[in-house]
Amino acid sequence: MTGRALILVEGSRYNGPLYVEAALQLGLKPIVLSANPAQYNYLEAKGIEAISVNTADLDALILECTRLHETYDIVGVTSVGDSFYATVGKLCGHFKLPGPNPTSIERCRNKFTQRKLLAESGVPIPHYRLAADAREIENSADEIGLPVILKPAIGAGSRGVRLCRNLDELVEHTTFLLGGQHIWKSRPKILVEEFAQGPFYWADIMGDQIIGIGSGDFGPLPHFVGRESTFPASLTDDEHERIANVSLSCLQALGLGWGPTGVELRWTKRGPVVIEVNPRLHGPPSPQLVRLAYGIDLVTEHIKLVIGDDWDLHRRHSHTAAARFLAPDRDGTLEWIGGETQAAAIPGVAEVKFYVEANTPIIRKGDIRDLMGYVVTASPTRAQTEAALHHAVEIIEWSIKPFST
Repeated sequence: MTGRALILVEGSRYNGPLYVEAALQLGLKPIVLSANPAQYNYLEAKGIEAISVNTADLDALILECTRLHETYDIVGVTSVGDSFYATVGKLCGHFKLPGPNPTSIERCRNKFTQRKLLAESGVPIPHYRLAADAREIENSADEIGLPVILKPAIGAGSRGVRLCRNLDELVEHTTFLLGGQHIWKSRPKILVEEFAQGPFYWADIMGDQIIGIGSGDFGPLPHFVGRESTFPASLTDDEHERIANVSLSCLQALGLGWGPTGVELRWTKRGPVVIEVNPRLHGPPSPQLVRLAYGIDLVTEHIKLVIGDDWDLHRRHSHTAAARFLAPDRDGTLEWIGGETQAAAIPGVAEVKFYVEANTPIIRKGDIRDLMGYVVTASPTRAQTEAALHHAVEIIEWSIKPFST
């Protein structure tokens, strides 16, 4: 054996680099198994070993991990997202390593099954229906009442999610989802949901412990592209308790409680209503916000759990952290983007991250793929944090040249 290895099933340009860096800091050798390792450019930059394997084939993954075990002491298996998290649970079970319950993960990832289980347990959720064709979608929207949200029953990153405020928008998005523009990995199943209106909050949970609650908002409707996040949210004690209690009730309803869980909610006239439960950490920069605000590195603590070490979830300090996402306002070719050096030099700015480079084609899809990067700030006070964020965002500039018609 040449060292302790952490197997990562697939990666992500979002949380992927955080997991690789945390594994290295813990003295582990991260090894990524992927159907297409070349899509993760951060692996080559860090010199991370990546192996091409069919990650949709559990037997192929078992065979590859068995082969690797001849060279390395494999101390843990995990994934940076939830698409392969059930597979991770099965791998952990096979190799007798700590891991999530794959059945619970699979039930949670199917948003319809998730809604049913939450509703049966009395967790407040939006009214919903499941539809498979245009007629069922229209009938469901009529029963619930416009406006409604249409979303794939299985998916992530707000892909295919849209608010439909009238019949024309309903027909338009139905055509998009069922007419070949949206890529389905299984038979199309669509959730038609009540539009739960009110401030947006998210809870980070590790095991059965609430780490904290953040707040956020989105760009222009009808899409749900993140605009800004703040951690912790500005809440009264009663509001915090109600959101925390509802979030924890999701764990029991869905059979979760091992490792990280992210709960997204809206504060409506009914109080906190659960929009979605994800059996994973929220995407960046949420983990960075938690680390900056409370001194808790959720990625590192998750890996500790994966490899069987004791985690440490106590707060080191209590600051306020915030992030602004950088999103384009038009389609075209990104001619240039800059200002990161000047923005990063502002007191209170913790990180400036660009996902794109000059000459990148920009085609907005109305989901997480639209984001060009983000700016993160942190300080002991909310006012200082917000001021630094506003100043830094003003410095970041870019130019998008419209496509030739």
